[in-house]
Amino acid sequence: MAGPLLQSIRVGAYVLKQTLRGNKHYPLAMMLEPLFRCYLACPGCGKIDYPKEILDKRMSVDECLHAADECGAPVVCIPGGEPLIHKEIGEIVEGLVARKRFVYVCTNALLLKKKLHLFTPSSYLAFAVHLDGLRDEHDHAVAQDGVFDAAIEAIKEAVGCGFRINVNCTLYNQVVPERVADFFDLIMSIGAETITLAPGYAYERAPAQDMFLSRRRTKKMFREIFRLGKGKGWKFNQSSLYLDFLAGNQDYRCTPWGNPTRNVFGWQKPCYMIGEGYVQTFKELIETTDWDSYGTGAYEKCANCMMHSGYEASAVKDATRNPFKSAWIALRGPRTEGDMAPEIDLSNQRPATYMFEAQVNEFLDGLEETEDGTPDIRRAS
Repeated sequence: MAGPLLQSIRVGAYVLKQTLRGNKHYPLAMMLEPLFRCYLACPGCGKIDYPKEILDKRMSVDECLHAADECGAPVVCIPGGEPLIHKEIGEIVEGLVARKRFVYVCTNALLLKKKLHLFTPSSYLAFAVHLDGLRDEHDHAVAQDGVFDAAIEAIKEAVGCGFRINVNCTLYNQVVPERVADFFDLIMSIGAETITLAPGYAYERAPAQDMFLSRRRTKKMFREIFRLGKGKGWKFNQSSLYLDFLAGNQDYRCTPWGNPTRNVFGWQKPCYMIGEGYVQTFKELIETTDWDSYGTGAYEKCANCMMHSGYEASAVKDATRNPFKSAWIALRGPRTEGDMAPEIDLSNQRPATYMFEAQVNEFLDGLEETEDGTPDIRRAS
C-alpha cells in the first residue's frame, strides 16, 4: 500500500496551507484517547493511575468523530489505555477512515488477532504495535512475560491479512544499542512498515521513575543506535529532522499544540504528556492555553522531554521552511559524530505543579448519574 507516501504528500500539503495562511497554532496529529483502561500495568506508564469510575468511562463514537472534525488534524493516533478494549473501536476507525484521516490504532497487540475482523485494510489505517525491544527488554518493560511473543505473532497475522503495521518503540535507561539494532532488524524482517521512536517520558505517576533518560543521555543513545543502523534500511515513521534532533543535531523548541489530546475528560491542557486542566472545545484549548509557560527551559516537567508528540511538529515546520536541509538529512541519515547542538538552559524554568489528585477528586465530585445509571464526567471539568 502507498500509505507512507500518500501520508507524506497530504501532510506536507496541509502544513504548507497552514503556513501560507499564517496560522501558528495548528495541529499535526490528534491524540484520541477513547478510554484509559488497559490489561497491562507497565511501570513506565502514567496513563492508567485512575479510580475504577474513570477507567470504566468511554468516549462514544459520535464524541470521537466530532473531536476529529473539530480538530481537523490530518493524522489521528488512538492510544489509551488499550483502544481495542473499546467495544465500538471498529466504528470509530471506520468513521475516521471515511474522513480520510490517517489513523494509527496504538495497541499492545494482546487483542489484535481477536479484533482484526472489525477492520478493513486501508492506506489510511495502520496498527501501531507497542514494542520496547526484544523479548527480555519488552516483557520487562510491560512487567508481564509472554507479551512480546504474542505481539510478534499478531503482527505476522495482521501483515498476512494486508494491514499496515507500525511498531511504536519507547526506549528507557539502561538501553543496550546493539540489542536495539537487533530488534529493529527483526521488526523489518517480519513485515512491519515503519518504526516510531521515542525516549520515554517521565510521567509523574509512573511507578518506576529510574527508567527515564536525561536529554544528554537520550542524544548519546540515539547516536549509537543510528550509527549501528547505517546501511541497514530501517524505516521510521518520523521526519528526518526529528531523527536528527534525537541525535542531538537540531535545536528545537516544543510545539505542544502540534499533537492535541482529546480524552474522556475533554481536551487536555497542554499536551499528550502533561494533563494540567481540561476544556470542552478544541478552540478553547488553542485560545486559552498559556503555551509559553510550557516546554523544555520553561517548565520543570518538560526538562528532559524529547517526545515526538512535542517535537515532531517542530521538525515538520522546519522541513517546510528548509526542504533542502530535510532532504539532505533524509539522504545521509542523522549525524552521529561531532558537536551537538547547545542544550536548552533550565535555570529559569518554573517549578512543577502537581495537580493529579485534585483533578481526579474534582472529576469524581462532579460525577452525575445519567438515565441508565452510568457516571457522566463530561461536565465535571
